[in-house]
Amino acid sequence: MRDYDEVTAFLGEWGPFQRLIFFLLSASIIPNGFNGMSIVFLGGTPEHRCRVPDTANLSSAWRNHSIPLRLQDGREVPHSCRRYRLQAISNFSALGLEPGRDVDLEQLEQESCLDGWEFSQDIYLSTIVTEWSLVCEDDWKTPLTTSLFFVGVLLGSFVCGQLSDRFGRKNTLFATMAVQTGFSFLQIFSVNWEMFTVLFVIVGMGQISNYVVAFILGTEILGKSVRIIFSTLGVCTFFAVGYMLLPLFAYFIRDWRMLLLALTVPGVLCFPLWWFIPESPRWLISQRRFREAEDIIQKAAKMNNVPTPGVIFDPVELLELTSLKQQKAIILDLFRTQNIATITIMSLLLWMLTSVGYFALSLNTPNLHGDAYLNCFLSALIEVPAYITAWLLLRTLPRRFIIAGVLFLGGGVLLLIQGVPADYNFLSIGLVMLGKFGITSAFSMLYVFTAELYPTLVRNMAVGVTSMASRVGSIIAPYFVYLAGHNWKHWLYYQGLGWNVIFETAMHGLRYDQMAFEEQRLTSWNKATWKYWPSTLLTGSH
Repeated sequence: MRDYDEVTAFLGEWGPFQRLIFFLLSASIIPNGFNGMSIVFLGGTPEHRCRVPDTANLSSAWRNHSIPLRLQDGREVPHSCRRYRLQAISNFSALGLEPGRDVDLEQLEQESCLDGWEFSQDIYLSTIVTEWSLVCEDDWKTPLTTSLFFVGVLLGSFVCGQLSDRFGRKNTLFATMAVQTGFSFLQIFSVNWEMFTVLFVIVGMGQISNYVVAFILGTEILGKSVRIIFSTLGVCTFFAVGYMLLPLFAYFIRDWRMLLLALTVPGVLCFPLWWFIPESPRWLISQRRFREAEDIIQKAAKMNNVPTPGVIFDPVELLELTSLKQQKAIILDLFRTQNIATITIMSLLLWMLTSVGYFALSLNTPNLHGDAYLNCFLSALIEVPAYITAWLLLRTLPRRFIIAGVLFLGGGVLLLIQGVPADYNFLSIGLVMLGKFGITSAFSMLYVFTAELYPTLVRNMAVGVTSMASRVGSIIAPYFVYLAGHNWKHWLYYQGLGWNVIFETAMHGLRYDQMAFEEQRLTSWNKATWKYWPSTLLTGSH
């Protein structure tokens, strides 16, 4: 019997049909890049200070001294959340007393911003922060907004696979595109922070579902030699292109509602792709819709200018439709022995911490020195060489050393930032981008790295469970950015990040049968004494 790849081998690997699918599916990922990071500008926090109402009876001297000063980066700046008690300074002004000369400002009582805030428009005309005053006592709402978006991403991760299995890859792809684009458009009409955030959660669900289903559809249609390039360079690079478009849109459109409107346009432009992207023939075969699957393959053969055999799909011949019973794995199998449990726990930590690093660096660009738009563009641009480097390294070097190396690179340079003087803006930004390069490279390698640590029986489950840990990392990442705004040395956690990589997979001869996993099952803890008897390591001998 032949499998699907053997049956469709006559199409070739890289004809016009495959190139069309490669680029169209990759292009459908572009809106994911700017939707996933749009909160960087939608939720930007400009400089602000307490508003002193025009009706306050203050002299010009007292109005200029109504805001206390605080130290920031070694210099005095107006306080963002406090002002001198308005009633007191009004009385001093009425008596003709001068601030600093007749009245000691350090002894004056302070109060919160009872009349709201004045926001600088040097960088943003408006954001959700200025719209709903998400500062001072309410500044926690901005990172929560981002975290809840990633909660939506987590929820979407659970349902997208089931939806695509039931309703088809193509239908689910365009339905989730509609969810992402439609609810992004509805956010424009948000009347309060709560409404905006609820809609943002749904956008997150659509965003990850679109990404995952496009990934699945591409890997099922494209040939073996093209799948690796598609799943690394194709999908990831086009995501980075969308990410690079975000600061370009935001630079010219500085009102958050108009920016959201502009960001929905590329999503709308993706819908005509419906007439060019076919359903997955593999999925059609699994549903016994052989005629439709053959029609797609015949159109592909015509586009590639190759002859087709008389019968393409023979139901008896296809391995996908055989009724062979295979042993099922459960999640407890990932912890069945000490060796595989150690691999699982360390993989969970690795995924989570790398995700925290990637998203914290991406979301933190407005807090860096220099231009926020340029910093965001550079953060997106550095991902392209990071993906290319990761792909090249994975083809030549052992996994353990390259992942440990890029993590040490990312963590090490971020530690160096702590010692860079505030005046050396270009050096600090350069180190941040080098750190982003390392973390992004590591993130793109994790799927391959994790898949090679486990045997076939539990591989999909292991990749799914560990990638869920990355969703947890993305949920908590906004709070590292929040702490950064309060001058915490939050990057110090990277110091030991590279040490989490303690495994090395076999470069060749990975065992794809169930024997390897059965050997692990034979190695177990004694339930009474928790004593472990070692046996053959999962990754093989070296």
